Amino acid sequence: MVQISTETIEKLRSLTLAVAVAPTANQVWQIADEAFSQMLGQLMFTVLEHVPASGEVARLYSNRPDAYPVGGRKPMGETPWGDLVLTRGQPWLGQDADAIRWAYFDHETLIGMGFETAINLPMVSAGKTLITLNLTAGPGHYTQSHLELGQVIAGLLSPALLLE
Repeated sequence: MVQISTETIEKLRSLTLAVAVAPTANQVWQIADEAFSQMLGQLMFTVLEHVPASGEVARLYSNRPDAYPVGGRKPMGETPWGDLVLTRGQPWLGQDADAIRWAYFDHETLIGMGFETAINLPMVSAGKTLITLNLTAGPGHYTQSHLELGQVIAGLLSPALLLE
């Protein structure tokens, strides 16, 4: 049986209560940024809207607007990462620089910023990926346990989908 610390349960409970009263999606993303920072750690957190009609993702939130500003778009095209995360709605864990190179066309920028591990958490409704929550960190940071807790946190953020 998996043991969850009282501290983690309290953080998840607080997250749930904060999300329940947040009046805008942007406020939910700010709350999420803090929660992910406390529970998983990250150097960068972004929220991307999946725009299937254009084959792009559009940035709705970024805690690093200097490098990845809100409103920015990235072409996705048909990639193995896009098939996994955007089409099939599966989370992705990249545990080293090679994984970053495999997943992202802008890998040089990400690795140059010190991001060599990543987690992508798709938010799916009715079988369609609407949003991905994206965390990046330094070398060797993320593990399968981080991904699993991230999935729980992402589920608690689903009310934001009603606010977009």
